[in-house]
Amino acid sequence: MNKFKDKTIALALGGGSVLGAAHIGVLKALEESKAEIKSISGTSAGAIVSSLYAFGKSAKEIEKIVLEFEWKNLSSLTLSKYGVLSNEKIGEIIKYNIGDKRIEDANIPLCIIATDITTGEKVTLDKGSVSDAVMASTCVPGIFVPIELEGRFLVDGGIIENIPLSCLKDKNVDFIIGVDLISEHAYKKPNNVIEILYNSFNFLVKTNKKIQTKEADILIKPDLSKFNAIDMSQMKDLIKIGYDETRRIIKNL
Repeated sequence: MNKFKDKTIALALGGGSVLGAAHIGVLKALEESKAEIKSISGTSAGAIVSSLYAFGKSAKEIEKIVLEFEWKNLSSLTLSKYGVLSNEKIGEIIKYNIGDKRIEDANIPLCIIATDITTGEKVTLDKGSVSDAVMASTCVPGIFVPIELEGRFLVDGGIIENIPLSCLKDKNVDFIIGVDLISEHAYKKPNNVIEILYNSFNFLVKTNKKIQTKEADILIKPDLSKFNAIDMSQMKDLIKIGYDETRRIIKNL
């Protein structure tokens, strides 16, 4: 029996770089379950997937978009003193696929989490440019140049809230679901300064998130321990694991 059919859901998609492909599998399984997503939020990689979904892209369409990702198409070297890479190309991808949209115009209420790197405050982005919000939320500090929005210097929301449950717009639902990509995560010896910075960032995120998931009725935690957050050749497998884990949870609910 499908216990999710006709149920309403608020969905929070966490960060995890390439591991974010697992979110597509989660969405595929939820679509099959016939549940209705009433609000959606995203941090970092979750911001990319949630913004596409909120503006009408199906899980299958998002899969097609994401499977074409390559690092050279997502970032570029910069001479900025604030980072070694720019992620403006991520914003361009968002605009190309949904247009130059504003968050408040989403089909499904959407919010995106970023961090003010000047004050350390959490910044909830629930209005304004979608592409700017996604760029801000995906700015891993020290790697990507921060995004300046309304006088704030913004970086990856995972520093403050990697599973963005607090900003879900509609919590008057049957289930509040969070997707955690880094509870199980493989780390290897870093090969360069970017991998050192990224691993350090993830250790911080993993420590902070332990007290942030109490709001979730269901926490989806696919076992991604054999994957790393850098290699894009893994994305098909990540999508399948996200799908399989969500199906398992629905079945055992």
